[in-house]
Amino acid sequence: MDILSHNSILAAIKANIDRYGPRTAVSFKKKGLYISLTYAEFYERALMHARGLAKIGVAPGDRVAIFSENRLGWAIADFSIQSCRAISVPIYATDTGKEAAYVINHSESDIVFVSTRGQYEKLLAVRELIPRVRMVVSFEQFIGDKDFPVFTQFQLSEPEIPLSEADKSRIESGIDAIRQDDILTIIYTSGTTGVPKGVALTHGNILSNAQYALEGFGDLPNPMTFLSFLPLSHVLERTAGYYATLILGNHLAFAENTRLVMENMGEIRPDAMVSIPRLFEKIHSRIYDSVRQAGRLRSALFRKAVATGERYVEKKYVRRENPGLLAWQYRLFDKLVFQAIRKRFGGRIRFFLCGGAPLDEVITRFMWAIGMPVFQGYGLTETSPVIAVNTWRDIRFAAVGKAINKTEVKLAEDGELLTRGPQLMRGYHNNEAANQEAMGDGWFRTGDIARIDEEGFIYIVDRKKELIVTAGGKNIAPQPLESELRLNKYIEQAIVIGDRKPYLVALLTPNIERLVDLSREMDIHFIDMQELAANPRIREVYQGVIDEFNASQPPYSTIKNFAILVSDFTIDGGELTSTMKLKRRVISQKYQDLIEELYAAADSRIDMRNMETIGSHHGAAHSNQGR
Repeated sequence: MDILSHNSILAAIKANIDRYGPRTAVSFKKKGLYISLTYAEFYERALMHARGLAKIGVAPGDRVAIFSENRLGWAIADFSIQSCRAISVPIYATDTGKEAAYVINHSESDIVFVSTRGQYEKLLAVRELIPRVRMVVSFEQFIGDKDFPVFTQFQLSEPEIPLSEADKSRIESGIDAIRQDDILTIIYTSGTTGVPKGVALTHGNILSNAQYALEGFGDLPNPMTFLSFLPLSHVLERTAGYYATLILGNHLAFAENTRLVMENMGEIRPDAMVSIPRLFEKIHSRIYDSVRQAGRLRSALFRKAVATGERYVEKKYVRRENPGLLAWQYRLFDKLVFQAIRKRFGGRIRFFLCGGAPLDEVITRFMWAIGMPVFQGYGLTETSPVIAVNTWRDIRFAAVGKAINKTEVKLAEDGELLTRGPQLMRGYHNNEAANQEAMGDGWFRTGDIARIDEEGFIYIVDRKKELIVTAGGKNIAPQPLESELRLNKYIEQAIVIGDRKPYLVALLTPNIERLVDLSREMDIHFIDMQELAANPRIREVYQGVIDEFNASQPPYSTIKNFAILVSDFTIDGGELTSTMKLKRRVISQKYQDLIEELYAAADSRIDMRNMETIGSHHGAAHSNQGR
């Protein structure tokens, strides 16, 4: 595997035509059926689109935006932009028109690819904000507004006109002219702590990151099938799930959408996937739902199998010892229990890569025990993204792994993780102030508080700007607490609040399906979800969940009060970023009145307990005096 022998992503794809021309490159679902393109077919389509872009004046260094969900059109647009030595600017499909307008204007893009009429209409609604856009190209055919014309990708590629040798030679000479230090893409951050910043990444950034991140996984089988479902505007999916897959000559299959990922796994039968923690939380939840319905004996067998699997994995992969008799026991449980579970998810998964947010150690151990290993890594958009990752050789389930080859890490005095290496961005586009803030003496400030153990494993504590500092001066990382709360079957989402407050409170969103099931078990009748969530008996159940959680926490990180919200935090509601991260400031402002009510009620209870304590002490004092 010598990814760095190529000067660009597209040069690697071009080289694959000679090696793997007839091999399947990309699959996608259309009208219920999967359609595939070989490497030769995929490459030719990219060149035909590049010919169209050249005709409309796209030149090296121009910025071209892609406003779309994952699909074949996204990939062809991306590679055709690269063929022109232009720079792609992805926009999350879930972004609003205003959010898209900001990215388009700040990146100075004058051509925008869109996937559907819906995306086009978002732009049409903010047309006056994007005057520099001279062309919209759609992956689907529809009639646009006369004052904001739209062309189809089909028109751009002119498939009825074969690609001449002269066209091909001209485009390929441009591909050959790309250098590793040329900017490949500008990816905008999710803006959890302010205005999104445009991260300029070079071909060399991505190529080196793919090379060094994959080294720890040894010689992988070829070909493998990767299922892609995270947005291609997300740098983790872009590098690890999309570019690395195609560079290595593997098969890339696009999931239909995020809701159908687990079903698509059964259809595509992937060997590997990239994901954020939510997928594994759902797999864990779905499996345990089935176990609860399977009866006492099968449930006991399952729990025994998982316990054995976790001991086996710990001994073999973490402590790197001979598992001895455990290996035989594990093989038995694998045949009796785990093979059937894996079959539901395609039966061929070799491993998952996980990033974007912390994955609870309980779920990591569980996934390894059932034979679907999850390798947690860490990085940022600015680092292309991988800084560290667990591998077969080096793994700790609570860590994000060791720094990959050629990457240096160290801790600042306040515990912030600093890094430098070949994957570090060229810089923030048109934002010198942000560049100055992010860099110091050649080291990039990640914004994450971490610790590094004596073996070099990195443990992320939390985002530096998201640490809760209580009124008592305690520094509390909310993400691990929220992850633990989400493990409970009745909780879908959780946010812990307490900055500059004397203690913590939480806002919880319920797992609606399980909440309704619970209401049936308890014979609770209700008109709507608001009434059900407010029911005192339901409140008691959730109080029990919180009490159990608090029992495992030190006093300063216990939750003193909580509220059950009936609406999930969503991207459309403004509470989540496009990468599914909580917008803490937005949520705190949106629910400010409710949060103040939680504190007022908790204060009253605490005052009452204090009065009772004083009263009992006062009575005891009189009693002692009476003796």
